[in-house]
Amino acid sequence: PRPFSSTAPRGWGTLPRLYLEHQDYLGDIEYMRKGVLVSMASGTTTQYALNELEPRGVLFVGPKTEVYNGMIFGEHSKDMDLEANPAKAKHVSNVRSTDGKDEFVQLSPPRQMNLESCMSYIQTDEILEVTPSALRMRKRELDPNKRARLARDKSKARA
Repeated sequence: PRPFSSTAPRGWGTLPRLYLEHQDYLGDIEYMRKGVLVSMASGTTTQYALNELEPRGVLFVGPKTEVYNGMIFGEHSKDMDLEANPAKAKHVSNVRSTDGKDEFVQLSPPRQMNLESCMSYIQTDEILEVTPSALRMRKRELDPNKRARLARDKSKARA
């Protein structure tokens, strides 16, 4: 897999060239993972829905991919998990649009992840499903209400 420093800036990264000081080894650097995009519906992903979700983060799936409730289909640009519907279909009407909404949708290619990168990506509340044809990451608890209850109980236990 490609390192995070080459994939995160999408080819537009800059490296500083000023050297401040040398320090002794301070220990391992914690991996800073952002939140994930979690599917809230089952079905086949649509180009229309993915186009609406692409500004919210990096997608792991492309159009016409089967998803189910609780499946992780992308990385959210913020630190919290976001539930979204990647299978939402476009509303169809008999009236032609003149405002350009029926334009051709161009999506960025989804992030391809291999077994090792998926295993290092998932957290304790997530599971990796390995089949001969696909690698799918999902939440351990598929029901969003139970997930919220478990998160609430976990935060109460910490306090």
